[in-house]
Amino acid sequence: MIDVMLVLLIIFMIVTPLVAAGFQATLPVAANTFDSKEEDDEIILGMDVTGSYFLDGLPVAKDQIEARLQALYANRETDKLIYFKAHSGLKYAQVQEAVEMARRSGARVLVAIMDKRGGPAGEEEQ
Repeated sequence: MIDVMLVLLIIFMIVTPLVAAGFQATLPVAANTFDSKEEDDEIILGMDVTGSYFLDGLPVAKDQIEARLQALYANRETDKLIYFKAHSGLKYAQVQEAVEMARRSGARVLVAIMDKRGGPAGEEEQ
């Protein structure tokens, strides 16, 4: 009995961080960024290197994104903000398509999540 419990414990220890991590995306680098805290109720739309979509870290089929976003925005009167996280290796057309889906679904403000370049915001690198 203890053997079974030990095996289950090991499996949960391995699987839990993988599920909690969401998806991997190498973010674009920007010079003029500012730090912004994401709230618990914020909506995050993401795309990984393969072009797969994620909504709040969970995989979503491309044809379901607009309906899911519309349902999320239906209850919001003023705060129609979406955080967007895309892998830097994606083609511009893929990113633009995701942005357009978010706009059609009711998002009014799009916040791009990027990695900050070394140095303070506004400082040019040589």
